[in-house]
Amino acid sequence: MNFRLCCLLMLVVASHATAEDWPQFRGINASGVSGSKKPLPTEFSLEKNLRWSVKLGDGVGCPIVAGGKVFVTAMSAERTFSVFAFDAATGKKLWQRDFETGKLPRITPPNSHASSTPASDGQRLYVYFSTLGLLALDAKSGEETWKRSLPSPSYLMDWGAASSPIVHDGTVYFNQDDDLSPVLFAVDAKSGAIKWTAERPDMLGGYAVPVICEANGQTDVVVSGTGFLKGYDPATGAERWSCNSTLRTMMSSPVVRDGIIYLSSQSYGDEARTLKFALLEWLDTNQDGKLSKAEIPKEFGARFDASDKNGDGVIADGELDTAFQSAKNQAGGGNTIQAVRGGGSGDVTKTHVLWNIKNKSPSNITSPLVAGDQLFTVKRGGLSSSFDAATGKSHWELGRIRNIGDYYASPVAGDNKIFVAGENGFIVVLEQGPKLKVLATNDVSESCVATPAIADGRLFVRGRETLFCFGEDGQ
Repeated sequence: MNFRLCCLLMLVVASHATAEDWPQFRGINASGVSGSKKPLPTEFSLEKNLRWSVKLGDGVGCPIVAGGKVFVTAMSAERTFSVFAFDAATGKKLWQRDFETGKLPRITPPNSHASSTPASDGQRLYVYFSTLGLLALDAKSGEETWKRSLPSPSYLMDWGAASSPIVHDGTVYFNQDDDLSPVLFAVDAKSGAIKWTAERPDMLGGYAVPVICEANGQTDVVVSGTGFLKGYDPATGAERWSCNSTLRTMMSSPVVRDGIIYLSSQSYGDEARTLKFALLEWLDTNQDGKLSKAEIPKEFGARFDASDKNGDGVIADGELDTAFQSAKNQAGGGNTIQAVRGGGSGDVTKTHVLWNIKNKSPSNITSPLVAGDQLFTVKRGGLSSSFDAATGKSHWELGRIRNIGDYYASPVAGDNKIFVAGENGFIVVLEQGPKLKVLATNDVSESCVATPAIADGRLFVRGRETLFCFGEDGQ
């Protein structure tokens, strides 16, 4: 082998070894933070700092980056679910795999059937779809290596599937908190065999991604859900600890740093109000203040009968206060931003909550961002809040980022900047730090529901139909 070829091979190997991965929802352990030192663009659009873009089809699942490849999903036809791999630097399509979905379940906008974010360990790509279950594809070729069927989720209010897998230490974890049969799955990443399941019967529908917490000499799979934050043994699925500090509905995912779990959520009503107000708003089609069996999805018939305590054929009055909920978990609404120390055992509610801020109005959808010393949240209307991550002390509350609209994508950070994608297609760039400073507002001309990915000085934005790559010259 000649000297020039050796040098070329060394450069190729080095480039792959130093490439930054963003291998699941919100990157490493769902943190939303890029550790790269490479600069990220402050201003970008279809005319400025656009490295490449490709049309995909409808979807809201987030892009991920692993081994120099971008992976993303879409509905490429009415009943065709597609998984794509692109070269992260050039946008060249490396492969596409199409799957026939069969009959599709009900969903509520702005959700899409292509809603789940993939995860990758570099060797395989793990993808979920409601009618297909979990799929493992070879990351290099896209060939299917295994398929694991799972029960299709059911939601009282037809939100639709949107849960995403993670992969850690040879195991794929997938939490499916629906309104009928909530369960946490652990699947062998190589074979697709189920290692264990942890039933979560007291949960209501939610979409929190499992996170890994290492603290006090133990590693836990941590899942946030109705009323409880729980830590599970990753080897057996046994529940190690629980913290009764969350709200009724948990759409957002926690963030872990240095053994501390940060979470924020807003849930319907206040602590004293029950689920009935949401049930009547979504399901009471004739507006008579009662629920009949004909007004709920058929699969909830048994739950309806259990809630109809007097057997008169309707759920009304006091029955609405506990309808469809576990008798052991009557979590209320409200809002909270909190920090919980990991690594506990048993009930840690009184021992491990470091701080808990209520009535500061975080989002019911977007996950918190912990970057540097800052915990940042954003919600509908472009209202942002920032707190000291160590103490919970407020930097600012409900400060406007000058982009009014809905927010479904969670904020991400890199290069001392915070990127906040709005559903209206504008992405606001803020300066990371204790003062609210808007650096730029960028129009990508397409609705953004998916959370962007960051890798190697590039920002990957998944619009409703298009995948964009933005980066400064040379990145």
